[in-house]
This record gives sequence, structure tokens and C-alpha cells, in this order.
Amino acid sequence: MTNLKYLVELNEDRPQVSPREGFGEALLELGEKNKDVVVLTADVAESVRAHKFAEKYPDRFFDVGVAEQNLAGASAGFSLAGKIPFMASYAVFSPGRNWDQIRVSICYSQNNVKIVSSHAGLNVGPDGATHQALEDVAITRVLPNMTVMVPSDAVQVKQAVLAAAKHSGPVYIRFGRDKTPVITDEGAEFEIGKAIPIIAGSDATIIACGPMVATAIEAAEQLKDKLSVGVINMATIKPLDEEAVLAAAKHTGAIVTAEDHQIIGGLGSAVAEILSEHCPTPLVRVGVHDQFGRSGQTDELMAHYHLTADSVIVAVERVIGRKKNAS
Repeated sequence: MTNLKYLVELNEDRPQVSPREGFGEALLELGEKNKDVVVLTADVAESVRAHKFAEKYPDRFFDVGVAEQNLAGASAGFSLAGKIPFMASYAVFSPGRNWDQIRVSICYSQNNVKIVSSHAGLNVGPDGATHQALEDVAITRVLPNMTVMVPSDAVQVKQAVLAAAKHSGPVYIRFGRDKTPVITDEGAEFEIGKAIPIIAGSDATIIACGPMVATAIEAAEQLKDKLSVGVINMATIKPLDEEAVLAAAKHTGAIVTAEDHQIIGGLGSAVAEILSEHCPTPLVRVGVHDQFGRSGQTDELMAHYHLTADSVIVAVERVIGRKKNAS
């Protein structure tokens, strides 16, 4: 069975929207509804789409300049004053350059700060390795008290940001820069910590996050004439929906994870941890294999690092082969 609120045909007619547009829309909505919401950036307001909030609510917008450590410290201060700060930058700089401040001033102190990072993963393309954050999920999900979300498209980014505003405690949300297919219906439900089933399958299950959800759907659709492959959108990496992971493992006996991140420490590692402890199951992880990025167009990079539908199909075939050999 397909969840029609999420699955759409990934053809040329589907809207392609940058996920950061969802962040900008969410900020405007929050700004109107809650006067305690404040926004801080590190000289990248327009790039992360916080500039419209700045224009409409200038008294609640603060640009600290190119100083991501101060960004975290100031955000913690606003939290202590009873505000709900959203601190926004590029993922490679925040949490990349201010991890210590996030660890101590935000997570250790349990401050209600929302860390939102754009330009994550490979899809900053020509900017190259120095700007391609492929480790940010790993270094945030290890922090106590931190919630980590990797929404799939602009609509789900908006949902995640709105949910984060209601959540008490530190939250990290990451998304890319480039346009991606919109696969989430405006009226779809979203809950922190809950997986979103998109396609039901019996032979294998792909658990994906971020832009790789659309890629996973494409792979499952291409395989549908010969294999029944399920797809789960795991928009929350921490807390991980263990029940959904274990249910998929027991039902299909073969799991593939797909993420625009290192396979070390990200979604694949989180799923592997659950399976190894509770339900050992053949698993193949699709992601970046312990490498830095490089300059290139996004589609070229995704092909180079094997983050395409064809690569997911190969992973599905491999994991089903392992399942058969184990039986």
C-alpha cells in the first residue's frame, strides 16, 4: 500500500524547490504567531532564506557577522531570556565550527535553541569539499539532549521547523541548497521521532532521509516489476523510530539506508545500531564512504559518490542477495 500523501510521480512536471524556501516560510509563520521567536544568522541571511523574517521583524533578527561561535553563544543567551532562538548558517560552519559552543552552551545547558543549517551534503556542488558538510549528523546526534532532523523537501523542512518551535530543547535541522522534488503533501502529518512510510514492500525496505528520499522512491518505482521494495522517510535521525526500523526488518528481512552524508555516524549507523542490538538483518548503506567531497555539479557529484537511483537499486539487489544466502 502506498501513502498517497507522500508518493508522487517523480517526473519533469513535479515542482523543484530549494528546501531552504521552506525554512523561510516557516520563520514568517512563526514570527506572526509567536513573539518569542527570534532569528540569528552569521552573515548569510538571504542564503538561508531568513532575510524575509529580518525585513518583517527587524527587532527580532540579529546578524552576528562571520562568527559562528558567537552565533551559538548569543542564541543560548536568548534562550536563557525566555526566547525561542533559531540560529541559521551553513552546515559546514554550524555545527562545523561551533561544535564546542553547541555542546556546552546549548546541549549541556539544555537551552531551547534551534540550530538550522542549510547547504548540507554534496549539493553545494562547485563550492567543493570545504563547504560540503558530510559529517554534521554524526557530530550532532552524539550530543546528549539534541534532537536531529533531516527533512526530505521544502514542505517537510517547513513542517520540521514548526515542530521544532513547539519542542522543548536543542534541535538540529539540516537541508541542502539546490532544488529538489517536492514529495510531501502540504496537509501531511509530521511528528518528531516518527518515521513516515511511503511505499510498502515485501522483499526489502529502503530507509532514507533528506534528498535521498526522492531517490529511494525512484529506485523502488524502477524495481516494482520484479521486486517489492518499501520506502520509509526517516526525517528524524534522533530520536530514531526504532519501532519502524524493527518492523521493516522483520517484515522484509533486508534493509538499505540512503543519505547524503557519510555512512559513518549518520542514518546508516543509527539503523545499524538498532538492528545489531535487537534484530540482526542484512543491511547495505548508501552514502559517502569515508571521503571528502569535491567540486562539481550536483548531479555529477551524486553519480560520482554513488548516490543515484541506480546505486540504490544495486544496493537493494545486494542486500536481497545477502538475505537469500543467509536463509
